[in-house]
Amino acid sequence: MRDFRPIPQPPSLAYPVALLDETVWRMVLTSLPMAPIPTQPIIKWAGGKTQLLGKILSAIPQHFETYHEPFFGGGAVFFALAAAGRVPRAVLSDMNPDLVNLYRVVRNDADALIAELQDLELRYLSADEHQRSSFYYCIRGQAPEDSLRSAARTIFLNKTCYNGLYRVNRQGRFNVPHGRYANPKICNQPVILAASEALKLAEIKGPEDFSTVVTRARGGDLVYFDPPYHPLSATASFTAYTADDFAWGDQLRLRQTFDELVTQGVTVLLSDSAHPNVIDLYEPKYVVNRVSARRAINSNGQLRGPVTEILVQGRQPPSTQPEVEPQPVLQVV
Repeated sequence: MRDFRPIPQPPSLAYPVALLDETVWRMVLTSLPMAPIPTQPIIKWAGGKTQLLGKILSAIPQHFETYHEPFFGGGAVFFALAAAGRVPRAVLSDMNPDLVNLYRVVRNDADALIAELQDLELRYLSADEHQRSSFYYCIRGQAPEDSLRSAARTIFLNKTCYNGLYRVNRQGRFNVPHGRYANPKICNQPVILAASEALKLAEIKGPEDFSTVVTRARGGDLVYFDPPYHPLSATASFTAYTADDFAWGDQLRLRQTFDELVTQGVTVLLSDSAHPNVIDLYEPKYVVNRVSARRAINSNGQLRGPVTEILVQGRQPPSTQPEVEPQPVLQVV
């Protein structure tokens, strides 16, 4: 990122390492067999599963062959499983090309990414409020063809945009306004390095449609679907993570794919909003658990609070493989 007007550098910088959702992650991961490095998401993501990890992990069999996640997003479930040493191998994907590129760069070239982010962090944090805003919109307006610079841009925007929201317009251009955080941790080196090690377990596909990604799943595998949630109201939609929204027709295709995987002996879990139409897709054939999560991404702060979501479980038929008893639910406050 050498094409920006230099911002004067202060003589020294000393900022605390702020881990993403640090309190929640400490509570979850200290209840699991820990890896020696703090494996956790590297970006904030709308609808992220940090708060629900206890309930989701309790529904996952202790042993499975390959973990598949075609709506990877922030990857909270994968990183928690990797921290516990429970991922033998994985196939990860997303329809968002920026995310797919980001995770490939984190896996393959973490040190170079850290260097780019440290440069961005220094320029941004040493600037005044007006300069920060100008710098943000300059980065936002770019479309780097280089994969490394593109990955650094994705993390920078995630850490400095309004409320950590990812949203694109119909042309696929990121359009979230500048946030105003005093000390955003743009480069969290230990977290990036830990994520890089975890992602070495994974084949990263895409951008690809979910139905294509999971054709690789076989009996004994685990598939976790975390699609853009079906909106509970006309103004509650956060499905614009790609230029093409996730519409009702996609929900119907997802249900069909869910059925096919279960029939093949794959254990399938799915998270979604507790919209009556979505619930009707899966009940009574499958177990549909209602769970509560606090969602902080809303333009109206008064509307941020607890919401009900669902966790659907599709188990392998008992005639082909005994059902694995869920592990005790971790209490995440």
